[in-house]
Amino acid sequence: MTRTPRTLVFVHAHPDDEALLTAGTMARAVAEGNRVVLIVATDGAAGLTSVAFRDGLGSTRLAELEESARALGVTRTVSLGYPDSGLHGEVIGGFAHAGRFAIAKQIAAVCDEEQADVLIGYDPSGGYGHPDHLQVHRSVRAASVLCARAPRLFEATLPREPIARAARVAARLHLTPDEFSPSEFESAWTPRAQITHRVDVRPYLREKDAALRAHASQSAADGTTRTLGVLTRLPRPMQALLLGTEYYVSVSDPQAASTSSTADALS
Repeated sequence: MTRTPRTLVFVHAHPDDEALLTAGTMARAVAEGNRVVLIVATDGAAGLTSVAFRDGLGSTRLAELEESARALGVTRTVSLGYPDSGLHGEVIGGFAHAGRFAIAKQIAAVCDEEQADVLIGYDPSGGYGHPDHLQVHRSVRAASVLCARAPRLFEATLPREPIARAARVAARLHLTPDEFSPSEFESAWTPRAQITHRVDVRPYLREKDAALRAHASQSAADGTTRTLGVLTRLPRPMQALLLGTEYYVSVSDPQAASTSSTADALS
């Protein structure tokens, strides 16, 4: 039987978040004949970068977003145009300080235009707690009830336990800055037992790697190691181990079986 194509709307806070969290799922959904729409709230202008990219960083990152979207086969990219709030919400007027329901209306309008079947936001912790990620969580939850036809709601995440463990080990080995506190990761992301969907994206690592590499401005920052830069330098077997599965929590159906295929569930 031929499955009816579905429309999946992914909402992210900054350019490069899509590459890090959901790129494999997006590429897989496209390969299986579905329509993928990407909404990005900000231009990422307050992100860390090297001196080579500091001038005009927002424009650069939006161009990188378009390159990433092409690599993944995204049908439509929508920028909401809010200022990046900065790591601690220090940018006055940034996305984190905007009205939740005003943002939700924008997201719901795109979902209605696209007749979205699935809407994907972030988990309640906003991953690692960035204020813009927390705003995505709140706004997508609100948008899901404003849509004319309610889409299935999922939240992208990572399993908490291995990340918290890695943070503790890195701190003990003095691989992190002095101000780094591994305790912050004890409440980050989502406990493994609460994750409902695991997507095998190993066949789409080439597309995911291309999306990561598109965000060159985020590969390095003077004097600081960036996660994206580390991931793109990994050998393919290590990439498969670390990046070959993407994780979601079903909000519409929180009792969904953890063995469900996201290829069927999200599309």
